[in-house]
Amino acid sequence: MKVLVTGGAGFSGSHLTDRLLEIGHEVTLLDNLSVTDGKTPEYLNTRARLIIGDIMDTGTLKRIIPEFDTIFHFAASVGIAQSNYEIPRFVGNNCSGTASLLQAIVDAKTQPRVIVAASNTTYGEGMYSCSCGTFHPSTRTQEQVEKYGFQPFCPQCETPATPIPTPETTELNCNSVYAQTKKFQEEIAIFLGKLYNFPVVALKYFNVFGTRQSLSNPYTGVSTIFMNRVKNGNIPVIYEDGMQTRDFISVHDVVDANILAMSNPRADYHIFNIGSGKPVTIKSLAEKVCVLYGKEPKIEVNNQFRKGDIRHCIADTSKAKSCLGWKPRVSFDEGLKEIYAWAKTQESQDNFERADRELRDKG
Repeated sequence: MKVLVTGGAGFSGSHLTDRLLEIGHEVTLLDNLSVTDGKTPEYLNTRARLIIGDIMDTGTLKRIIPEFDTIFHFAASVGIAQSNYEIPRFVGNNCSGTASLLQAIVDAKTQPRVIVAASNTTYGEGMYSCSCGTFHPSTRTQEQVEKYGFQPFCPQCETPATPIPTPETTELNCNSVYAQTKKFQEEIAIFLGKLYNFPVVALKYFNVFGTRQSLSNPYTGVSTIFMNRVKNGNIPVIYEDGMQTRDFISVHDVVDANILAMSNPRADYHIFNIGSGKPVTIKSLAEKVCVLYGKEPKIEVNNQFRKGDIRHCIADTSKAKSCLGWKPRVSFDEGLKEIYAWAKTQESQDNFERADRELRDKG
């Protein structure tokens, strides 16, 4: 097949590109290289055709879109808190960029298979249960945290609730501008796919981690943020009490899901959770990173709540398993060791403290 990967020079897109080429597809990448400071990354597969261009460049899209049988749409600005004060950039790249891509498909009157990189951030908090039943809480407020503590509470009995796996049927309680833009992406793509009869699949990623994720970007990828802190001789800083969890999924498992969605018509117009289903506390992540570097697990837990942060969201992956035949194969510890080995070969700057000041300045 002739395949387009938007954002293909980035973290997940480049790993997918390697696999697509390995199994015999002809791959074109569209990327403005913004995440690599305008430079072609050294890891980029030279067998792929690279078009340096922007996802909002309608002229480029009009020219190239008719070529492709399959389009993987990864191009996006990423960063949850940052999106709330860089609104035009996130809405432009994520919403207008996706709209431009879809317009080019509609105008070309072709039916490529479109696979959208969606996000679990659209759920906000995950699902919870207590003796009263199951429920999906809204994003926590400072007032709620001061009254009940960090853990979400049952709205009926007002006791701390237990996180449970979150299925795709869960209401979308977006907790950031970034989440709002990802909601727009998945919904408009599926809507227009049905309207114009081109198949669309949305893969809703949880916390993707792996090699090639920027070590120096202090806004995304908590595993690489901690890795970079410790590598540079600094202490990982944890908000709240460190017992909040994330569902980490290896980039290799994300690639597997994309390959399966590429050839399965049963997936058409569906949304699938792509996560491990296994929660990892942020504190335990920081401790594991310290151990990898042979250092005492010295960690700063500041017990501060940040607006919009979720406490828990765990993937219910039963739909992906039953429909796509997908399941994660890389354990969290294996994935973390792979990042550690890669990070030793990379130069990086620890920009955490600068980013922390910026987030505080922006409220």
